[in-house]
Amino acid sequence: MLTAYFNARIFTGDVFVYHHAVLVKDQQVIAVLPVEQIPADAQRIDLQGGLLAPSFIDLQIYGGNGRLLLQQPDAESIQATYDYCMNGGASHFMITLPTVSFDVMEKGMQAVADYWAKGGKGCLGLHLEGPFMNPVKKGAHLEQYIKQPTAADIDWILEKSNGTVKYMTLAPERCNPLLVARLQTAGIVISAGHSNATYTEATLGFEQGIAAGTHLFNAMSQFQSREPGMVGAIYDNPRVAVSVVCDGVHVDFNAIRISKQIMGERLFLITDAVTENPSGDYIYRLQKDRYVNANGVLAGSCLTQLQGVKNCVEQVGLTLAESLRMASLYPARVAGLHRMGRIAPGYDAHFVVLDEQLQLKDVIV
Repeated sequence: MLTAYFNARIFTGDVFVYHHAVLVKDQQVIAVLPVEQIPADAQRIDLQGGLLAPSFIDLQIYGGNGRLLLQQPDAESIQATYDYCMNGGASHFMITLPTVSFDVMEKGMQAVADYWAKGGKGCLGLHLEGPFMNPVKKGAHLEQYIKQPTAADIDWILEKSNGTVKYMTLAPERCNPLLVARLQTAGIVISAGHSNATYTEATLGFEQGIAAGTHLFNAMSQFQSREPGMVGAIYDNPRVAVSVVCDGVHVDFNAIRISKQIMGERLFLITDAVTENPSGDYIYRLQKDRYVNANGVLAGSCLTQLQGVKNCVEQVGLTLAESLRMASLYPARVAGLHRMGRIAPGYDAHFVVLDEQLQLKDVIV
């Protein structure tokens, strides 16, 4: 069946178009065309003057709606996270585990496999944030689970993952490049983070193929006059993209504005969102506009991707077009999702509908 979405301002991922419709067949965009050219046999969906844009993608979120994958590693936790993401305009996400035991990692991998087997939607795979990080920059992660990787560790991940692990955050200065390369060869996106690397160490990691960084400024060596650190290496490498948590808590909005001027299309949004968790290894307590652990250390956000987009427009001062790209097109690029992030022929029909105040009206998948 042909479906035509019309009566909307359409953001294609590149430009805004008016008095046009998006024609969809078999869950794929086949045309963006003038309203007058809508085929007579197409089902017409009136979007009542809203903004139609590519739906959002969140490459780092730990749970939602009261369930965390690390605490309840099952398909139900992933479903709860999907529901949370959809309420914030994100149709796709990487369910994330912090630094945990190998036993919990295995259960998380199985949860993703179970979710997929049940026909669960939206989950792109598992993001392992750890355990191969630098304890100096552990943040709210638990040091007892942090380690340097061995060949046996990589063997174990690749065997147990069975294709569920799609993204990993690690500290390049703590990881043998040959082991990192094995993960990349298996199709896992490697992101540098929770790292105390010098500028030279970080640059070497990027030159050896690491193409992403995890939550700019947070849990990484900072830009300083005598040692530019991980931040400086990210700024300096035109090939490296990095996520940022745009809540004004993890990173000052002015720091995001300055970084955007330096990095352009290489900066993209994540939520880094958690949910309330009163027990277990990882305690998350809501404190105003953030989550902290049992010691009061910043441990996660209460963002949605839509709120991140709004913050980019209203607080950082970015254009709406660029803010939308930071939540859709750019994370799609990082994750290798070549049919997401745009409304154009051949792309998947995943859309978000917003009103003039950037409030969510619908997510179309």
